[in-house]
Amino acid sequence: QVQLVESGGGLVQPGGSLRLSCAASGSIFRIYDMGWYRQAPGKQRELVAAIASGGRTNYADSVKGRFTISRDNAKNTVYLQMNSLKAEDTAVYYCNADVAVTSLLTVRGYWGQGTQVTVSS
Repeated sequence: QVQLVESGGGLVQPGGSLRLSCAASGSIFRIYDMGWYRQAPGKQRELVAAIASGGRTNYADSVKGRFTISRDNAKNTVYLQMNSLKAEDTAVYYCNADVAVTSLLTVRGYWGQGTQVTVSS
C-alpha cells in the first residue's frame, strides 16, 4: 500500500533545466534509500542518483556536476534537479524508494510509474 507519484518531466532544449519530484504515500513506517533511475530506448535501466536517509548521495559519472538529488523527509519526497541537460539525458526517469511498510518488518523497493524527459532542439 505504497505508491510513488512523479512529476516534472517534459521536453527541454539542450542546456536547459528540469526538476523532477517524487512523492511517496501510503502505509509508510519509514523510507530509507531513495533514488532516480533512467532508461533510454534499447538500453538497460541505470542508476542516475541515490540518496540515503542520512543524506549521503551517489551519482552516475555522466551526471556529476549537473544533477543534484535531494529529499524532504517530512514530505516523503525526493527531487532531482537537472541542469545543463544534454541530448544523451533523454530517457524515461523512474523514482525508487526502499520502504518499511506499517505493520511489516521487512523493507522492499517501490517504483514510480516513470516520467519522460526529452532533451532536443
